[in-house]
Parts: sequence; structure tokens; C-alpha cells
Amino acid sequence: MLVQVLRRLAVFVLSLVAASVLVFAFMAVLPGDPAQIALGVSATPESVAATRAAFGTDRPLVVQYAGWVSGLPVGDFGSSYVSRTAIGPQILDRVQVTLWLVLCATALALVLALPLGVLAAARHRSASGAVVSGVSQLGIAVPSFLAGILLVTVFAVRLGVLPSGGWVPPAQNPGEFVRHLVLPVVALGVVQAAVLTRYVRSAVLDVLREDYVRTARAKGLGPLRALARHGFRNAAIPVVTVLALQVATLLIGAVVVERVFVIPGLGSLLLDGTANRDLLLVQGVVMVLVVAVLLVNLLVDLLYTVIDPRLRAG
Repeated sequence: MLVQVLRRLAVFVLSLVAASVLVFAFMAVLPGDPAQIALGVSATPESVAATRAAFGTDRPLVVQYAGWVSGLPVGDFGSSYVSRTAIGPQILDRVQVTLWLVLCATALALVLALPLGVLAAARHRSASGAVVSGVSQLGIAVPSFLAGILLVTVFAVRLGVLPSGGWVPPAQNPGEFVRHLVLPVVALGVVQAAVLTRYVRSAVLDVLREDYVRTARAKGLGPLRALARHGFRNAAIPVVTVLALQVATLLIGAVVVERVFVIPGLGSLLLDGTANRDLLLVQGVVMVLVVAVLLVNLLVDLLYTVIDPRLRAG
């Protein structure tokens, strides 16, 4: 098992290196001179050249990449082309907000999807199973930003029971923090729960048709008891795979949802950097999102060995 962990860690490190090269190369080929954009169209060639030297964009791309990537392990992403402030503290401040949003939405999706998916599979021939399947199918068709707009219209504008947006740090006021978090978490979590419910239903149905589950039921166990005793671990493998993809989707979906609810997270920082043509800031935020997705995939790979003993034996 140690060899498998080390192999996955090596793949993770190589993926990080490849991702950093791709992110840097993509930003490098975008049109536009950061120095010219920062100074405006009326800047003189001398001032543009001086600004390029200050930004470091006059150096060869290999040197720029080496300088940028060497600072990533210690959280040094360079300085913003627009505000001239360090990017690392900005990302650290915003990533805490996005983590609250994504983790709470993931927890909500799991709390909804696991029991509903199992119910839809165990009673797939009854009315309750058909209703759960139909509602989940409808939920898949609704994008998170549209769900957010509908939630704001109902609960903030018409009923006035929840705030329409904004952010309150948990240390400042826990009650207001929860109130401001409810609508964006529901907008993200319910939509992802609908997708995950379909996969849980499919995985559980496949397990219920296996011979060992039929044998357990022939010995007198009900569908749910047979599934709980013999099938959940096997059904968990494809669900964990889909859950990793869902977390990555939540990270990307948070970019739009944060804008809808005026939440100062990574998504808002990314969109602001894009609007201001602050390419180094955008580069840093994209790299953080890529690292987060790779970390989730690494955790899922390690979780496979815990769920499936055959992988440990292999």
C-alpha cells in the first residue's frame, strides 16, 4: 500500500508541474501588454519599458516561469499589475470564503443525495422511487446561477427572510454568517445533489442486481438491510469518483454563484482580475483552482484503497 501511495503522490507532483506550465503558457500567449494596459494608451515608450522591467515581463519566458513557479510553494504569486500589491494575501483571504461555500455545498449535496439515491434505487418500481428520479432529473436541468436568482427572488425579495447577498465573516457574527451563507449554499448544493442522486441510484441498482445481494435477500434480509450489510462498499466506488467530479464542478460553479450573491471569494477575484486584465492575478487564481482539483483527485485515489481491499492487496 505504501508503494501505491508514493506512486500516486509522484503522479500528483508531475500533474502539478504540467499544470503550472500549461497555465503559465496560456497566460503568456494572451494578447496585450500588461505594462501598456496598466499605464494606458497615452504612456510613453520609456515609461512602458520601465514598467515592463518593474513587472519582469521584459525577461525571457523561461526566466519568468522559473521565478513565478519558485514562489508558489511559499505562497508568493508575485504582485498585481493593477494594484501593485502582493497577490498571495489576496488569494489567501478569498480562498477561505470559497472553501466555506464549497464545503457546505458538498455536505448539503451528500446529505440529500445519499438517502434519496438509495431510496430511488430500493423502490425503483414504486411511486416514491419514480418521484425522486423525476425531481432529480429536473434538478439537473437547472444551472446553479439560475437557482440562485430564483432563491433570491423568493426568499430575499418577496419573503424577506434571508439576505440577497453579501458576506459576513464567521468570527465577526456567526448568526449573520449563517444567514448570508444559506442561499448560495442551497443554490450550489441542491443542483449538485440532483446530479449525485442519479449516480447513487445507478450504483445502488447495479449492486442490488449482484448475486451476493440476491443470496442475502434469499436468506431473509430486506433490500435495504442486504444493501447496508453487503453492498454499500461496492456501490461507494463509482459514487466517490463522481463526487470528485462534483467537487471540481462546485469550485467552478462557485465563480458564477459568488458573483450572483456578491460574495468576495476566489470567483469574484478571478472575474475582477479578468475584467482589469490583471493577468498575473488571474494566473495565480487559476493555479490555485487547479491545485484544489488535483488535491481532490489525490484524496479520491487514496480513498479507493480504503474502500476496496483488492487495491491494497494488488
